[in-house]
Amino acid sequence: MTKPAASVGAGDVLTFAQGRQIRVIRVEAAGMRRGPAPEAQALYTDLTPVPDPCEPPPVRKGPRPTKKHRRDYEESRRPPLE
Repeated sequence: MTKPAASVGAGDVLTFAQGRQIRVIRVEAAGMRRGPAPEAQALYTDLTPVPDPCEPPPVRKGPRPTKKHRRDYEESRRPPLE
C-alpha cells in the first residue's frame, strides 16, 4: 500500500468510488500538459466491470421536501369533510 500522495505512473491501476459506482482505471501514460478531454481519455483504460443488466439501478432520492410540499401532502391525506 502506498501513501495517498504518491505519484501515479504508467501501468498503475487505480480503484476509487465515483458516486455509488466503483471505478477501476489503468494508467497508460502520463500527460505532459493539461489538455482537452479526448486527449486525457487516451491516457487511461477503464477496467470497470459492466453492471449486470438483471440488477436494478440504484434508487435515487430527490431533494428534501420543502415545507410547502409537506403541507400539500398532509392536505391531500386528510379525509374529505362530510
